[in-house]
Amino acid sequence: MGRRSADGGAVALKERALKERALTDRALGERVRTVLGDRMRAMVGSTELDLSRPEGDDGLFGPDSATWAVHGDFPSMLIGGTASLLMQMLHPGALAGVWDHSDFRRGMAGRLKRTAQFVTVTTYGSTAAANASIARVRGIHRHVVGTLPDGRPYAADDPALLTWVHAAEVECFLRAHLAYRDPAMPMARQDAYISEMAQIAQALGAENVPTSRAMLSAYLEGMRPALRVDHRTRDVARRLLDQPVGGMIGGPANTLMLKAAIDLLPRWSKRLHGWDAPAQARAGAGIRVGAAGIGHVLRWALKPTS
Repeated sequence: MGRRSADGGAVALKERALKERALTDRALGERVRTVLGDRMRAMVGSTELDLSRPEGDDGLFGPDSATWAVHGDFPSMLIGGTASLLMQMLHPGALAGVWDHSDFRRGMAGRLKRTAQFVTVTTYGSTAAANASIARVRGIHRHVVGTLPDGRPYAADDPALLTWVHAAEVECFLRAHLAYRDPAMPMARQDAYISEMAQIAQALGAENVPTSRAMLSAYLEGMRPALRVDHRTRDVARRLLDQPVGGMIGGPANTLMLKAAIDLLPRWSKRLHGWDAPAQARAGAGIRVGAAGIGHVLRWALKPTS
C-alpha cells in the first residue's frame, strides 16, 4: 500500500514537472516570437504608419487584388526588395542617384525602410494616404539631379528612369513571390499584379510602363544594353550585402536571406554583377531551401496573436 502511494506521488510530481516545463517552453517561445516580430516591424517601419482607411475605401487596390497578395508575405518581399535594389543599380542613372544623393555610406537600412514604407502605404493605406506618399516621393525626385561620369545629365523624375526602377522592383517582387510563397500563381494573376502596380509607376511619372508579364520580360530584355557595372556599383552592392547583421534578421539567417536575394536575380543580372560562377549556381538549391525555412519562422513571428 505504501509503495503504491509512493509510486503515485512520484507520477504526480513527474506530471507536474512536465506541465511546468511545457508552460516555460511556451512562454519562451512567445518571447522569442515577440522579439523577432518586433525586430521585423522596426526594420520596415510598419509600426510608424497609419494604415487606417475610411469605411468604403479599399485604397488603391483592395483586399482581393493581386498586389495585396504579393505584398502581404514578408519573407518573399524582404528577398525581392533586396534583389530589386541590386538590379536597379545596374542602370547608370539609378546608380548615380544613390551615389550622389543618398546616405548609403552610413548603411542601406534607411533606404530599405523608406522603400518598405512607401510600398506598404501605397498598398494597404487609404487612397488619400497613398496619393500623399506618391506626391511626397515626386517632390523628392525633383531635387535628385546630376551628371553621369560620361557627362550626360540624369534626373530621378526622368520618365524612362522611373520605368526602369519600377520594372526592376516589380520583377523581383514577383520572382520572390513565385519562388517562396506561391509557385502556382496563375499567369493571369501575375498579369493582374503587373497591371495594378503600373498605376503606381504612372502616378510617379513613369511612361510606357509594362502591364503584363510578357511586356515586362520584353522591356527588361530591351534594357540590357543600357546596363553597366563599375566601381561605384560594386561599392554600393557590397555595402548592401555587408550590412551589420543587427540591422536585419541577425546572424547566419541574415546572410542566407541576402544570398537568396542574389540567387533570385535573372542570370544576366548576376553575370553583370560578377556573381554567375558555377559554384554559386550549384549552391542555389541549398540557399532556396534555407531561405524557405527562415521564411516559415518569420511568418510565425509576424502572425497576429490570438
